[in-house]
This record gives sequence, C-alpha cells and structure tokens, in this order.
Amino acid sequence: MTTKKMAIIATKGTLDMAYPPYILASTAAALGYEVQIFFTFYGLQLLRKDLSDVMISPLANPAMPMPIPMPVFVQMLPGMESMATMMMKQKLKKHGVASLEELREMCLDMDVKFVACQMTVDLFEFDKSEFIDNVEYAGASAFFGFAGETDICLFV
Repeated sequence: MTTKKMAIIATKGTLDMAYPPYILASTAAALGYEVQIFFTFYGLQLLRKDLSDVMISPLANPAMPMPIPMPVFVQMLPGMESMATMMMKQKLKKHGVASLEELREMCLDMDVKFVACQMTVDLFEFDKSEFIDNVEYAGASAFFGFAGETDICLFV
C-alpha cells in the first residue's frame, strides 16, 4: 500500500492563521500521511524559536467573533491588536486547545517535514539562527517535487 501524502503551503504568520497548518499537518500525520509544510513569506514567522509575539488583528477580520460588535475605527485604536490576541489566547486555553509551540512540537515528533522558502529567507534577510532546528531550506521548485505527488495540497 502506498502512503498518502499531504502538502501545505503556509503563507501567513498571524495567530489565527498559525493554527490551521499545524492542526491539519498533525492530524494528517496521525492518520499515516507523509506531510510537508512549505513556509513562505509571512508564514516563516511560524518557524521562529519564540512564538510569543505572534499576534491576531481584529482589523479587516470581520469573521472574528468579538464579545460586542466593534466599528472599524475602534479596531484601529492602539492596543486593540494586543487585546484581541490576549482574548484569543484565553479562549484557546479555556477550551483546552494546544498552544502553537505544542502543536509545532507535535508535528515534528510525527515527522512532519518543515521546509522554509529559501528565497523568502533571503528576501527578508532572516538569519537561520532565528528559526527552530529541523527546518529544511529549499526553493519552491524543490517543494513542487513533493507537492506534485500529493493526494492533498492546501494553501493556507
């Protein structure tokens, strides 16, 4: 029997967009899939050693459930991003959802391969020492070799 494969392209580095690639990857790996996540552009933030500064923005995020409806001008006020991030982290903790660090570690423990886009690393002049260990650096063409053979390919 051939192992099923799943490729995920992670392009965003905000708190709300950090969970989907890690949840989907860990779930697929638990189901026996071979999984790779290609982190590019702002998605590279999810490979940083310290994830404590990953924020969520209520601005331009109309689907974000807020305790009370907030006009856009209120969402732009200083401190709203920090408040929204704090509220989301409290909600995640209250409902027993694993932290980003825990999900990322779970993925690594289940042999999910993390691939950082070398072009983006160069473009933003990142130092590889800023990122966790166990990251492979490659261009999009190298990732396509895997993605082209997958059963599921997701862009998040």
